[in-house]
Amino acid sequence: MTPRLHFAHLPTPIEDLPRLSAFLAGPRILVKRDDQTGLAFGGNKTRKLEFLVAEAQQQGARMLISGGAIQSNHCRQTAAAAARFGFECILVLTGDLPDKPSANLLLDELFGARIVHVPDRKDRDRILQETFDNAVAEGKKPYLVPYGGSSPTGALGYAFAMEELMAQIEDFRSLGDFGSLDWIVFGTSSGGTHAGLVLGQRRFGYKGKVLGISIDESEDWLRRHVSNLASEASERLGERIEFTPAEVLANADYCKAGYGVLTEAEREAVRLFAKYEGLLLDPVYTGRAAAGMIDLIRKGFFGKDETVLFWHTGGQPALFAAQYADRI
Repeated sequence: MTPRLHFAHLPTPIEDLPRLSAFLAGPRILVKRDDQTGLAFGGNKTRKLEFLVAEAQQQGARMLISGGAIQSNHCRQTAAAAARFGFECILVLTGDLPDKPSANLLLDELFGARIVHVPDRKDRDRILQETFDNAVAEGKKPYLVPYGGSSPTGALGYAFAMEELMAQIEDFRSLGDFGSLDWIVFGTSSGGTHAGLVLGQRRFGYKGKVLGISIDESEDWLRRHVSNLASEASERLGERIEFTPAEVLANADYCKAGYGVLTEAEREAVRLFAKYEGLLLDPVYTGRAAAGMIDLIRKGFFGKDETVLFWHTGGQPALFAAQYADRI
């Protein structure tokens, strides 16, 4: 069995969103609050890091290296985990470097991470690998945390999150205020959360549908990548389960503006969740995923008698980044 640390605040709560549901005049909407996982303002990466950091410890690593955008939620949580468990940390970050660090970048620095800035995203993979190779050569014993924590090991975080959800559904039913949970909707990008939920759906018997709203990737890429990742992750739990692209539900209709590009759809989603439920989304991931869900509700994609759970994957510190704060 793959080793695991236990530092996330679990189980994260499920909350009803009655005012937003009424405003949209669609299905009942619930939210799974993985913005409350506890590590450095929380987020979905914390679940993955319970397995990734444990694997790093098992391998005798002394440094965590990872990469992402300047305002990466994943890198913020990776830096926090490194600080908590005594690792050095290097983050390879792409995008425009602000005059003053703010939001996630500020937190990265507070956690003691060394930042390697890569202006052009096309150079990121090469420089990330060079950074790792140099650390190996210097005897630092680094562990490479994949983008988004999306490896077979990291995906296990969301396989077990599905087990957690299934137990909560039973608790809701025992109180008499819950019928079926028909849909799970969330943002998907590097695929680890998506793959874990697909694996957990099969392993723990969830009968509804798991729909990823793409943040930046094509449906074809997501179906192939997520199915492969879920298949590989299954081997860490026992016998391999072979998933096919056809078993992966993804919608890439809402990412055409590009990664991190704020449109009116994201602005509206962030403002609706705030206005009607006092709930904060982020402008890149949950904002885009919620915008897709809202549009699908308005188009009648979900039945009005259905229940949709929006899986909140965190990211709110990005609201305070200079590039978004005056545009949201």
